[in-house]
Amino acid sequence: MTELGGHDLTGAAALVTGGGSGIGLECARRLVADGCAVTIMGRSEDRLRDGAAALEDVAPGRALVRTSPGDARSEADVADAVRIASEATGGLDFAVASAGRGGLGPIVTTPLEEWTDILETNLTGTFLLFKHAGAAIAASGGGAMVAISSIAAAVTHPFMGPYCVSKAGVDMLVRQTADELGRAGVRVNALCPGGVANGQAPHFVEAYQGRTPLGRMARPDDYVGAAVFLIGDGSAYMTGANLVVDGGWTAW
Repeated sequence: MTELGGHDLTGAAALVTGGGSGIGLECARRLVADGCAVTIMGRSEDRLRDGAAALEDVAPGRALVRTSPGDARSEADVADAVRIASEATGGLDFAVASAGRGGLGPIVTTPLEEWTDILETNLTGTFLLFKHAGAAIAASGGGAMVAISSIAAAVTHPFMGPYCVSKAGVDMLVRQTADELGRAGVRVNALCPGGVANGQAPHFVEAYQGRTPLGRMARPDDYVGAAVFLIGDGSAYMTGANLVVDGGWTAW
């Protein structure tokens, strides 16, 4: 396996769920820039199309960019995305589970439908990717998978109960899958980001930045280096780990 970050990944293939925007798109951008054939999956065809166009702008030579519209909660859609990604080079080497959603409201007023949708998107979606991509990566001789988790998996965030619980489940799923697939040469780790600036209310941003030692909320590209580190050879002896990147927020 070739380490990421300015290295040649020609001949490698990756699948990124939630790849049309945010952290997923930034991870895909780095992979493509290194020559990897990348398939991005997401529910919005317009967002995927725009994302693919942005990736093709940085793709060197004949690096392939593919899209696979679909829902991370659908096993058929995820299995199809794995098939499409594997066809690019005849196998699959990397997978990034970045599809996710949040919510806001107290536990005592959270509708069951909201609870179910958040857990299915964040936790079940990661499970389905690990199930199908994990098998494909093992069949290709090994590789790595990364789940985009959250510091909310370990630290309570008031009024974000379903999100916190779903991410705690993702962290355990990462450890469980790492234990099962390690002997097949598949490493599985989690990246646990802090807050990302995406149009939140000014008072929320001010409060979050106020307790962050680095003094600002993150941009999606602040997490790319850590994500690709978990995929590349620099983390060759890491699996089942949760890597926190939060500007120091959890240092409090």
